Amino acid sequence: DLLSPPARAMEAKSTADLQAAIDAGKTVALFWAQWHPGAAAIAKSDLLSLLAADHEKIKFLKVDGDELPELVTKWDVPQVPTAVLFANGAKVDTLVGVTNAQLVARVESFATQAAPAPAAAAAAPAAAPAAAAVSADLETRLKELVSAALVMLFMKGSKTDPFCKFSRQMLEILEKEKCEYATFDILQDEEVRAGLKEFSNWPTFPQLYVGGKLVGGVDIVKEMAEDGSLSDHLPDPSTSLDFKPLVAKPDVNPLHEKLKGLITKEQVMLFMKGDPEGPKCGFSNTIVGLLRDQGIKFGYFDILSDEEVRQGLKEYSNWPTFPQLYSNGQLVGGLDIIKELVETDSLKEEMGLA
Repeated sequence: DLLSPPARAMEAKSTADLQAAIDAGKTVALFWAQWHPGAAAIAKSDLLSLLAADHEKIKFLKVDGDELPELVTKWDVPQVPTAVLFANGAKVDTLVGVTNAQLVARVESFATQAAPAPAAAAAAPAAAPAAAAVSADLETRLKELVSAALVMLFMKGSKTDPFCKFSRQMLEILEKEKCEYATFDILQDEEVRAGLKEFSNWPTFPQLYVGGKLVGGVDIVKEMAEDGSLSDHLPDPSTSLDFKPLVAKPDVNPLHEKLKGLITKEQVMLFMKGDPEGPKCGFSNTIVGLLRDQGIKFGYFDILSDEEVRQGLKEYSNWPTFPQLYSNGQLVGGLDIIKELVETDSLKEEMGLA
């Protein structure tokens, strides 16, 4: 008899590809994007194919969030890399900011986990038949936010670190228009993220507002930029129109200010357990060794010495484990990412040190 070819991870080319896998049984979908080095490193490695070979009853798919944004929206994927697990046609778990080690451990438990009873409803997350009206307090807050600046962009990430291709495209359009604008990172506030969809009757992000009124998403704004009509909706940069918030700025978060100060204390900062001369865990010891082998000078912070920083940094950086390495105030990643960057001889380039 001919041997069956070894199982391997597949690349989802359409919504139907993922749905077919979900309908067939247990499925693990890795959402990634070319522009995110950590997500790309996982997707382009052999990890998913190795897991597929070890767990032949589970289907593994890679989903490029930029190519299939409708799946990002459908399965409520907030960022890349994210792994979504399905069983009996239903989503059973979401691993946001997943690392190699976390994915391997979760797949091991998923393989032996009993699948939930099939739901009578469809596989996709059920949209509320009649979405609950935005509460009065939230509506007031959203009205203030969309008018917080003359031009407001609600996006994934920030001006300096956009988290999706469409947010990045919107930034490029506004920069070409030489328009002053403020941004709000909807990944940092789930209430605003969900509420704004209902408030504006617009299901996706980014969303652009001028004078408190919705202009549209990236497709509409792109068309307006191409036909020249966008400039009619934006303040003329040649006029003396002042760009002033229409409401008071939100209170500064003291913990966030403290964390910003810590991650920018040195050009390269390592948040670890223990210190370089006495690491308190194997992962911290390994990453210290990698940085020294690469000849990279770094400052450090012992997260065991400050529980507030330890817990706060997980939320601030949306990265659940330690150690965490920062360069020029930006998160590079954890140990798995650093290992992969070293193996591809791209660590210094990724850190802006090349």
